[in-house]
Amino acid sequence: MSGDPQRPDDRLVRLLGGDELARLRQRLRRHFERHGGHLSGALQLSNLTPTEQEALALMTGRPPRSARSIRIHIEQLNGSLRAAGIADSLRGALEMLDGPIEDRAAVRQARLLRWSQVIGAERWHPVLRQWLQASAMAASLKRLTRGDHCTAEQLLEQATRVLQRLPSAGITRAQLAAEVLGNAHALDNGYPTATIVLSALRQGWPRDAPVTGEQTNETKSAPERVRDTWARVGVLVNELARPALCLNLPSPFRGSIGISPGEPHYLSLRTLLRTSPAWRFDDAPVYVCENPNIVAIAADRLGPRCAPLVCTEGMPAAAQRTLLTQLCEARAQLLYHGDFDWPGVRIANFVMRTWPARPWRLMGADYEQAISRAPQAMRDLIDAPVAASWDDSLAAAMHNHGLAIAEEAVVTELLADLALPH
Repeated sequence: MSGDPQRPDDRLVRLLGGDELARLRQRLRRHFERHGGHLSGALQLSNLTPTEQEALALMTGRPPRSARSIRIHIEQLNGSLRAAGIADSLRGALEMLDGPIEDRAAVRQARLLRWSQVIGAERWHPVLRQWLQASAMAASLKRLTRGDHCTAEQLLEQATRVLQRLPSAGITRAQLAAEVLGNAHALDNGYPTATIVLSALRQGWPRDAPVTGEQTNETKSAPERVRDTWARVGVLVNELARPALCLNLPSPFRGSIGISPGEPHYLSLRTLLRTSPAWRFDDAPVYVCENPNIVAIAADRLGPRCAPLVCTEGMPAAAQRTLLTQLCEARAQLLYHGDFDWPGVRIANFVMRTWPARPWRLMGADYEQAISRAPQAMRDLIDAPVAASWDDSLAAAMHNHGLAIAEEAVVTELLADLALPH
C-alpha cells in the first residue's frame, strides 16, 4: 500500500469513504466488533442502496448488480484490497477511514473480570463482603454506579471507612460523614455511599436482639426506617425526634440526668446513645404499652407506686427501639399490651418477636372479657384479620365480634398489674 500510513489512500476514500457510504462502513465495522476483530468467511449484507452496491462491486471486482442483498467473502475482499495497494485488509481500510475498531467481546470480558475483582476484593469491610455475595446486591451496586467499576470501587472504599467506625456511641450522622468522608452531607438520604451503607447494615449487621420464631410476612414486608437503621449502630439522625416515654424506670444515669419518681419522662435517642445508661433489672418485669394515655393515667393514679412502664406510641421508632434493646440487654422481662385492633396486633407481633416480650393481658380470653363489658357499638374491625403470634384464638375472636377495644378501655385491669405494694 502506498502513501502515508496514517492517511487513507485517495483511492480508498473514493472507493469506500464519504457520507453516502457511512452506513455501509458502520455495518461492516459492527461485524468485526462482534467477532473479536477477526472476521473471516462469508458476510451477508441486505437492504443495500445503489451506491453501496456499486462500492462493493468495485471492491470485489464483480460487475455491478441491482440485488439488494449481496454475499461477500472477507478473504477475497482482503486480497483484492491488497492487490490494488489500497489497504492490507478490509478491517485495515475501515480503521484508516473511521478509526480503530473496538473488540467488544474482549472489552466486555475485561469489564466482567474487573467487576468480579472489585466485588470479590478482600479489603472491604466484612459486612460489605457479605452484602456483595448476594447477586441482587451486586446488581444493585451496578445500577447505582451505572456499570462503572471505578465508581463502584470508590463507593465501596468509602462505605468500608464508614463501617469501620461503627458501632458508635452516639455520633451524629453529619459528624460521621464529615470526619470519614470530608462532607457532612455524604451520608444523607439518597447519597450513593449512604445507600450502600444502609443496605449493607440491613442485610448483614447483627440485629438489636435475637428474634424468636419465624418472621411473618407482615414483619418481613415492613421496611426498617433509615433513622432506625442508623440508631442500631449508634448513629444519631434527628436524635431529638420522637423520644421514648417512660415512667418509673430506675435511673441509670450519672450527673444531672435523672428521672423523677411518679412523673412521666422522655428519653431522647441522643440521651440513650450518648449517655450509655447502665440499666439493671435482673429479670424484673418492665411493662410496655402502646398508647401514651396509659402512662398519663398510671402517673395520675399510682405515681411512684407504678411499676416501670415504657410506651411505644404506636410502632416503635428509633428511641423506643433503642430503649427496649437496652432493657433487654439489662435482663428486663418485657410485658406488652396494646390496642385490640388489627394495627395493634401488627405492632404487638413486631414487639414480641423483636426483643422479645411476653403478652400482657393480650390473650383471646382477655379480649372476650373486655367485649363483655364494652358498650354496644357498630362493627369497626372491617379489614382482613391479622394473626397474633402469641395466641391463635385472638384473631378469631376479634374477627367474630368485629369490635376494636382501645387500650384505655381496659386501663383498670392494667393498673391492677402496675400497682406496686405499699
